[in-house]
Amino acid sequence: MPTDSRLPIAVVGPTAVGKTQLAVELCQRLGGEVINADSRQVYRDMDIGTAKPTAEELAQAPHHLLDLLEPSENFGLGAFLPLAQQATSEIISRGKIPIVAGGTGQYVWALLEGQSVPAVPPDPEFRAAMESEASKEGGPQALHDRLREVDPARADVLDPRNVRRVVRALEIYHATGQRPSELGSQAPEAGANLVIGLTMEREALYQRIDDRVDAMMDAGFLAEVERLAEAGYPMGEGALDSPGYRELGQHLLGELSLDEAVSRTKTQTHRLARRQYTWFKPSDPRITWLDATDPGTLEQAGGLVSAYLSDTGPVVQ
Repeated sequence: MPTDSRLPIAVVGPTAVGKTQLAVELCQRLGGEVINADSRQVYRDMDIGTAKPTAEELAQAPHHLLDLLEPSENFGLGAFLPLAQQATSEIISRGKIPIVAGGTGQYVWALLEGQSVPAVPPDPEFRAAMESEASKEGGPQALHDRLREVDPARADVLDPRNVRRVVRALEIYHATGQRPSELGSQAPEAGANLVIGLTMEREALYQRIDDRVDAMMDAGFLAEVERLAEAGYPMGEGALDSPGYRELGQHLLGELSLDEAVSRTKTQTHRLARRQYTWFKPSDPRITWLDATDPGTLEQAGGLVSAYLSDTGPVVQ
């Protein structure tokens, strides 16, 4: 098994492509544990809409970094990294393989690259000014355009509607004069970690997304959103500014019909998948891509992991 610096192994790709299932199957075959790298699955009571691992999957392999916070709490890279690094060390100490799985590219690459979060404390005055600008008509897009001027790479992977993260990126640039996308990266060589990417033809992916949204609705997604709304959590804000929660929240307010809300959820999830491909580019030499629709994908992935572990020697002697 590899040395600590060459772990964890990662399974990446767009939403709905099958990352969790593959990670669990690899854990079963090779003796591993899953580290969640989905920025929404860390929240409690957001189960259906975030496609958390099923009870069966949780029973098949230990999972880390799930259900840590209430939906009203903040969680970002600065919180993720130390938790994921600790989980990695603990899994290795047990002689197991840590497998990070998730679609939040910022989290995955920061963990694999050994990044540290810029030590930029919050600037309440700056944040208030930016949030005031965002509250104006067209404000969120104007802030995103401002970020694009100073850091196009960071802007490419942030949704303009995610005001909190856009403001944080601007805050870091304001404090340091450096692009947030370039801070902390050690630019590791290709192949330093084994990164398995799952992908499929775009229209097939969109169909899989649409089918999953329909399955979520059948599983009680609307009732989940109703419970969260009744508990006082505003849909479309913070952790709940996610495909499905936002749109179903609008339906509960009478702003959208249920059919419209479901249709928009599918469209916004398509957009999410496209943004994820900006983090996990098909041309990235660090990623070994596999076709998620190929019946032999598990065998291929298992072979990649076995060869990687064989080449780098055991963690425990």
